[in-house]
Amino acid sequence: MKSTDALGDLLQLKRPLIETREAAVRLGVSISRASHLLDGLDQAGLVARIRPGLWTLETQIDPLRVPPYLTAPYPAYISFWSALARHGMIEQVPRQIFVASLDRTRRVTTKLGTYSIHHLAPEVFGGYVRSAEDVYVATPEKALFDTVYVLVQRGGDIFLPEVELPKGFRADEVEGWLARVRRPRLRTLVSRGLSRALSAAG
Repeated sequence: MKSTDALGDLLQLKRPLIETREAAVRLGVSISRASHLLDGLDQAGLVARIRPGLWTLETQIDPLRVPPYLTAPYPAYISFWSALARHGMIEQVPRQIFVASLDRTRRVTTKLGTYSIHHLAPEVFGGYVRSAEDVYVATPEKALFDTVYVLVQRGGDIFLPEVELPKGFRADEVEGWLARVRRPRLRTLVSRGLSRALSAAG
């Protein structure tokens, strides 16, 4: 099988990223053969390797679209400081891309950037939307909640004086997520942290 024929077949999947093993199944070849074909396409500039075993079929892919493929089969969305910056709630854009997921907490380095993945308990996972650019991102309210939720558990400083609340920000949505925190002690700490963050926000 020629590399160009392989690419045409893979593009029919209509997915921006694909794993080597998925390509092997699609093409009906061994994993080593699929890796060789993808390497050839990478050298030709037709695909790009994001990290070992993961390739993008769109050479100009938005890095914010990648997280669900890094955490699969667990879902993921952009949150924390990355989402706050995307919503214009903080001025400084973080160097890392912060991700909420049901996957374990870890850091993943790729050719597109470094992803800081943070595990959320299932009961507080959610509160995100799919943008027109095919990016899964937390709402402004959930981004703030997630940030405080993680900082509290790490004993971090909850004072976020640079946060600017966007027009239409719904405090009741934040309260709704707070009510989902099952552990009373943690819920109390998150509540205090959110109160501090909201009182300091512009």
